[in-house]
Amino acid sequence: MNALRPLLPIALAQTMLFTSPSVVAAGAHDCATATCRASEALAAQWPAGVVAARAAIEMIGVPYSWGGGGVRGPGYGIGKGARTWGFDCSGLAEYAWARAGVMIGTTTQEQWRAGNRVPKEQVEPGDLVFYDNDAKSPGPEHVGIALDATRMVHAPYTGQFVRVDPLERRTFMGVVRPGEKAVDGERG
Repeated sequence: MNALRPLLPIALAQTMLFTSPSVVAAGAHDCATATCRASEALAAQWPAGVVAARAAIEMIGVPYSWGGGGVRGPGYGIGKGARTWGFDCSGLAEYAWARAGVMIGTTTQEQWRAGNRVPKEQVEPGDLVFYDNDAKSPGPEHVGIALDATRMVHAPYTGQFVRVDPLERRTFMGVVRPGEKAVDGERG
């Protein structure tokens, strides 16, 4: 783990959502670990979105790595992320939802189609919040995991770390709740 990984934001983020003990995700690289088994037990007790939000919170402080991370946790990215062990935004979302037992795909475009769209006013913990950061390209280009109606956990960009930020941004595109079967016509 990175020596700069902030511990206080993890504690604060967990306090925002949960009162029960945390399942430590650091070092979880496959589902044969005790962490993954504990996560499966949690998934039986908590709604999937809460499990996903909790998994994302546990990754606060992990470096951003373009193309990095996935269902097994942080990993080396590709291209400019090839030398950094961490997550990009969609890798973090994929990991968090895999911990909840739901496969959502590896890219923001796949994740945009991974469940039902919900109104912004109905955001719940774990919902995927999407942003269209490039007007020249059909979005979305960025995804975060909602903690509540005002905050998200996300891997922002190269040089930064997984962190909690405001959900409200001018590039907001929409919200998807994974794990629910999409109704015809609601997928983008």
